[in-house]
Amino acid sequence: MMDSRNVDLVRSIRAAWERGDYSAAAWADPQIEYVVTDGPSPGTWKGLPAMAEAMREALSAWKGLRSEAHEYRELDDERILVLLGFRGHGKASGLDVEQLGTKGAEVFRLRDGKVTRLVLYWDRDRAFADLGLEE
Repeated sequence: MMDSRNVDLVRSIRAAWERGDYSAAAWADPQIEYVVTDGPSPGTWKGLPAMAEAMREALSAWKGLRSEAHEYRELDDERILVLLGFRGHGKASGLDVEQLGTKGAEVFRLRDGKVTRLVLYWDRDRAFADLGLEE
């Protein structure tokens, strides 16, 4: 039986982020693993301070970068897949991320009401491939 509390938690995290509010971190396990698989700055970070710094750095390259959740899917009792669209412009290039047609995804892994792993994909197709799913 899937735990809809996980979906509710992920929806609440995403709602804050969609408003541009990244200040709350009570949802995250202190040793969270944050992974960016592709895009402008891929990498893996461990722990809240490292995740916060990676997010801050990524956001600093953009003007008004926002991700918008289009769909939430419970993959199993620990993982939630969120399908995303992006908006914003590159600060240096002026490039409009929407014109790139970028559709991304996030996979939240939860345990005991905390996110223990967050994986960001700028390329949604890669997320589906990694997860063995069809779009």
